[in-house]
Amino acid sequence: KPAVLYGAFVLYFSPATELLSPASHAEDGGTLYNTAVDIRMGNRYFERQCSRCHGFDAKGNDETGAPDLTGTLRRASSDAGIFNIIREGIPGTAMLPVAADVPDPTVWQLVAYINSLRYDPASVDLAGNAGSGADLFGGKGECSSCHMVNGQGGRLGPDLSRVGENQTPEDLLQSMLDPDAAVAPRWWTIQVAGRDGEVREGFRMNEDSFSLRIMDAD
Repeated sequence: KPAVLYGAFVLYFSPATELLSPASHAEDGGTLYNTAVDIRMGNRYFERQCSRCHGFDAKGNDETGAPDLTGTLRRASSDAGIFNIIREGIPGTAMLPVAADVPDPTVWQLVAYINSLRYDPASVDLAGNAGSGADLFGGKGECSSCHMVNGQGGRLGPDLSRVGENQTPEDLLQSMLDPDAAVAPRWWTIQVAGRDGEVREGFRMNEDSFSLRIMDAD
């Protein structure tokens, strides 16, 4: 896998890893390594070592399974949790530990950079009515025919249950106005011609030397 071949590490978060860090570390990291300079240095390290899996925009990669780091981190609720995942890695996953010779201050700077990427949807005050938007989503707009929200809807597009945590209103508007402008490879549609000549269309799920599995609208 690319994450192993390149020696990069992927931030897969686990609650258990938070237990490894003394509270003083989180406190020190929060007070000593959160300046603009620290964030900039963390960004530089991220681009060198983390972007191979997470992307330069830190929005993750569906192909490698690297999670999006720009929203709420589901399995790490503290600076200490993020620090220990970077420092210790998570055994049995593609999340490798940072090199042993990387000093703690550098790891804290990386934590500071990741924190700077977070977007709080609660801080946004938008005109409009959420209830009317929900009706449009599931009705006339036909959004739910492809997208799922809180377990309801289709599977032909990304799950939008938590999209507000990592997409600004401007980003969402642009996606609706020009939905084909930026589509992750995971959601590219392919066409396959069978031996019987019938052409089938859907999303590539997996493949090997002898077979190809796709998911179609049915």
